[in-house]
Amino acid sequence: MIPQKPHLCDTLPQAKLAQTTSEQTMTSENLRAGIPEDVHQIPAPQPQQRKLCPRHKRMADEGTNLKLQQALDALPLQEREAVNAIWANFSASPHPRRALILQGLLTMCCFSQLSLLADQLSHIIRIDPFSILPHEVSLRVLTYLDATSLCRAAQVSKKWRRLADDNILWRGICEQHIGQKCAKCGWGLPRLEKKKKPFRLPCPESPVPIPPSSSSFSLSVPGKRPCDDSFDDFEIGPSSKRQRSSTPPYSTPATPGYSPPPSPTNPLVQPFIPVPETRPWKDVYCERLTIEKNWRRGRCTVRTLRGHRDGVMCLQINENLAHPSFPILITGSYDRTARVWNLETGAQIHCLEGHTSAIRSLQFDEVKLVTASMDCSIRIWNWRMGTCLRVLEGHTEGVVCVNFDEDVLASGSVDTTVKIWDFRNGGKFTLRGHTDWVNCVQLWDSNSGATSPSQTPARAQLGASPSSAIVGLDWAPENQSTASPNINRGKMLFSASDDGTIRLWDLSSQTCIQVFTGHVGQVQTLKLSYMERLLSECKQKASASKDHHDLDPSSTSFNAEDDEPSPGRGPVLISGSLDNTIKTWDISTGKAIKTFFGHIEGVWSVAADRMRLISGSHDRTIKIWDCEQGRCTTTLVGHRGAVTCLGLAEDKIVSGSDDGNVRIWSFSSH
Repeated sequence: MIPQKPHLCDTLPQAKLAQTTSEQTMTSENLRAGIPEDVHQIPAPQPQQRKLCPRHKRMADEGTNLKLQQALDALPLQEREAVNAIWANFSASPHPRRALILQGLLTMCCFSQLSLLADQLSHIIRIDPFSILPHEVSLRVLTYLDATSLCRAAQVSKKWRRLADDNILWRGICEQHIGQKCAKCGWGLPRLEKKKKPFRLPCPESPVPIPPSSSSFSLSVPGKRPCDDSFDDFEIGPSSKRQRSSTPPYSTPATPGYSPPPSPTNPLVQPFIPVPETRPWKDVYCERLTIEKNWRRGRCTVRTLRGHRDGVMCLQINENLAHPSFPILITGSYDRTARVWNLETGAQIHCLEGHTSAIRSLQFDEVKLVTASMDCSIRIWNWRMGTCLRVLEGHTEGVVCVNFDEDVLASGSVDTTVKIWDFRNGGKFTLRGHTDWVNCVQLWDSNSGATSPSQTPARAQLGASPSSAIVGLDWAPENQSTASPNINRGKMLFSASDDGTIRLWDLSSQTCIQVFTGHVGQVQTLKLSYMERLLSECKQKASASKDHHDLDPSSTSFNAEDDEPSPGRGPVLISGSLDNTIKTWDISTGKAIKTFFGHIEGVWSVAADRMRLISGSHDRTIKIWDCEQGRCTTTLVGHRGAVTCLGLAEDKIVSGSDDGNVRIWSFSSH
């Protein structure tokens, strides 16, 4: 093996001494004699150029040699020769001798010379690594920095700024934070899917609604709770259940086919073609970071939507519709109406009338709206046109809650039963087991892990569940029905009741397979959420520390529209109760993971995503919770009545209250 020679660096070239007088005289005589100068001069052999080290390359670029030559020319000849001899000897010395010479020079230096050396060395020993490394290697080094460090690096120089602002780096940071919590820093950022939705082709227009079938409506009023006929009294007493009038003192048309005249410029049926745009990933990150900081610090702007004449009992928002281009909010109230709102402008688009008693629950998707009322009926609407498509009857008392997916509709009632309505063949059946009001139902497909459309962004196209198919189904009474429900295996249902329990039902076998007990008050609300940290904490209680491994941005793919849970990660069940607490449950074991304390009165509504949990209470407040630590981070106040329903988006909260108002709490930067 041939030994490698040590690297030699071409240091500063020796300074050229000025010509002496005798040399100048000889040159002049030769020129007068006509003898060229190069005839009498033997060219000296040129030394082989050696590669310069990074420091001497920088010195050559800075013109250090020229400055030294100018300083040397200003000295007398003898001094120039002495200085040049010292430099030449040092340059010709090997590294060990150079070190010895420098040590000797340092011992001879006074403080003034040492101060000069310190000033010079503080600048000389600095090396810019990105001026030496290839561009790809420099980017690879910067991938190990967090967002704050990258911003600081961008302030060093223009070259560093170009590197630190590279789209590849910020895309990797967005992959680690947007839509999830980073394993390194624990921060997560909202997705804001509406603002970065890709280009879409025009969507087909909404199908023409078919006139609803005539149905008779029962005007019976459940007598379980005492009533208060005062319309202006929004204040609720300390009792465990709302004391409201199921028949308001004013009257509205009870015609099920109420339809406002369609407008040729209806914004709900006009297809929208957004213009595709591209932004730097750094801007995307900064925008979402600002919103996340607002969430954590409770900084928001508040708007109030007024229109309902009684308490708002239910609402849902959807910012991911193919069209219209603006987000949609639909609210239901004790005034027996459901209202469709433009969430951006706050303008009311439709007022849906037809129920003869309070609307307690609703849910909508791209095609239809389903409302449940205390008049014992369920109505299916074309919310874009404002028309009623179908009336479902089967419960013997008021319907308190509904939830549907692509195949089935579930409803819970004051009559303590849960009914399942099959969209595919018109079959239905009843689940019995609760001993008191059924306040909330939630469908869950255990095979795919997906929840109902109310929990995930609506992705169905307009033709996926046509209104005509729903109207054409014949849901006859159960004892007269010829169609048997066809429920896929793995289809589950959660139900919450005033009896203080939560039940898990297997719809394919129509049996209860799990009962969740732990609340000491009526359970009012349920939500399924994919909170990875909560579930892993339940399964790894013995582990006190977490393994924070490095994430390689180049090895992950970022899909903003991907909202499906990954394999092996189950949902967490969240419940709110009138015992003033919120609980999270592990579905596989039926055990409570955490209990959140903070409200001083009953919890009526909860909402959650992968980033946070919010709750609305009878104490008129909305609380935002840190799910990992189990503590309240922000409390929002402003409603004059109990907060009965909540909607959670990436950058806002929408709340409805017994005071009849809808409030929009926006955490976006303005």
